Amino acid sequence: MITKINLITVPVQDQDRALRFYTEKLGFTVITDRPMGPGQRWIELRIPKFPTHVALYTPSGLEQRVGTFTGVSFGTKDVMATYGELKGRGVQFEAPPQKEPWGTFAAFFDSEGNRFVLSTAK
Repeated sequence: MITKINLITVPVQDQDRALRFYTEKLGFTVITDRPMGPGQRWIELRIPKFPTHVALYTPSGLEQRVGTFTGVSFGTKDVMATYGELKGRGVQFEAPPQKEPWGTFAAFFDSEGNRFVLSTAK
């Protein structure tokens, strides 16, 4: 059976800009940063203390995916506190956190315009 997500690939236009965003603003750590063909490199990051990795990479022919809805939701114990911390670091949010019957969430954008959700289950 499937037990976890190993890797999420995030399409990016500017790998250096995205790397700064994910490490400086979101606090991810670099696992791998190496060349991968002409004009590309494989950048793999990790959320501290968790096994899920995030790759900042756009395969040729899929550039239209940059800056779109990702369908990815990052979990946190306290959306309000994390929202305040990330907003203070310059992360752009769609709106302040919203409480729903299932929990609290806020949508944010990375440096490339990709949309993510930050959420806490009730």
